[in-house]
Amino acid sequence: MVLDRQGYDDLIMYLTQNLALFEKSGEIKPGAPTIMELIEDDIAENVMLICQQHTELTTEQRSQIVREVDGIVYDLQEVLSSVTSNQVTVEQHAFIDEFAALVKNLFDSAVAESA
Repeated sequence: MVLDRQGYDDLIMYLTQNLALFEKSGEIKPGAPTIMELIEDDIAENVMLICQQHTELTTEQRSQIVREVDGIVYDLQEVLSSVTSNQVTVEQHAFIDEFAALVKNLFDSAVAESA
């Protein structure tokens, strides 16, 4: 659905261009989640939004989305493996929120094209 598209390659390139965000320290708000917790929560929230907004999706399409999202989270885990257990900084939080929204946009586009 999206993993084999140019948009996903561009998204991974965007991540690699912003890796410096994860290599430096920054402000951490009290009670901040770990980087991995935030990634999982943000991505899960966006997957739920995709499914809620696209009620025409079949069970097979929803399953494909979940499988591909698992692959995306795995890719993020691999790239950020050395920092996933660190508490997220304010700057990293903003980036992860944006990244998750871009993932949702990829799926929204793919769903619209397949309709």
